[in-house]
Amino acid sequence: MQASALYTPILGELALVEERLAALRRPEYPSLERILESMLSHGGKRIRPALTLLAGQLEEYRLDVLIPMATGVELLHTATLIHDDVVDKAGVRRRRPTTFVEWGAGPAVLAGDYLFAAAADQVAMTGNQRVIRLFAQTLMTIAQGELGQVFAAHRWQANRETYFERIGAKTATLFATATESGAVLSQAPERTVQALREYGHNLGMAFQVVDDILDFAGDEDELGKPVGSDLLQGTLTLPAFWLVENYPGDNAIKRYFQNQESEDLSEAIETVRNSPGLEEAQTIAVSYGDRARSALQDHPAGPTLSALFDLIDYVLERRI
Repeated sequence: MQASALYTPILGELALVEERLAALRRPEYPSLERILESMLSHGGKRIRPALTLLAGQLEEYRLDVLIPMATGVELLHTATLIHDDVVDKAGVRRRRPTTFVEWGAGPAVLAGDYLFAAAADQVAMTGNQRVIRLFAQTLMTIAQGELGQVFAAHRWQANRETYFERIGAKTATLFATATESGAVLSQAPERTVQALREYGHNLGMAFQVVDDILDFAGDEDELGKPVGSDLLQGTLTLPAFWLVENYPGDNAIKRYFQNQESEDLSEAIETVRNSPGLEEAQTIAVSYGDRARSALQDHPAGPTLSALFDLIDYVLERRI
């Protein structure tokens, strides 16, 4: 199932978000316009802005503030991807050359900065101090997570606790911000705000664990990037922990991280693909999905709640 099929309660509102994103692709500088066109016209699943809108529907649905917030969330996500690709020197994302490859590191960094500023501008339009501060805190948390990953690169002795902290900072924090901001802007009671934040956090954790599974088990054509990209960048993810924990003395991951030999990388990818690590990681992803469901158990049934529950299943079952 495509993620867009789950957005029935908010399809019209997501179209308004797309209109705002399209308007941002037409700045006064032609060179910047070309870069932004390449970044914003091939968007992903739009899960994060959808979460903001869905969370906002559970109480007072205020599109005047929810649309700019949802747009800001998507812009922040896009900006972090651009900077990620520069840091990782990644060549492909979503089956297309990255902004880093297409335009170079300098323009990519500056274009990412432009999108960070554009995201902040959208969030400021809400006039809500709580979500404005939440946006700033989220950006700081994401940056900390990225720095943690950079400094831990090629350290095969990394542990699971560090991994969960990293994906909580890099991925889950923006999911949580998407749902929390939607609840705050809909003037939901604090209990509902916290429940939706908990839902978003756990959905984000499940999303990243599944992403890390697909990095080993997925198909390169479907993924839109090379299989084993994380190991190639020196990043140890959850499916790989089974190998390094059960064979600490000698394993292909350790050899690759130490020697940077392509044959060790290929062996590591294949070993992880055929290990219990993938099934173990999927079990953990499901446990995060269960926690996301539990966070919403007190909310009344309806199309919006059904969409939030269906998004959990989509995240756990997705193949790209």
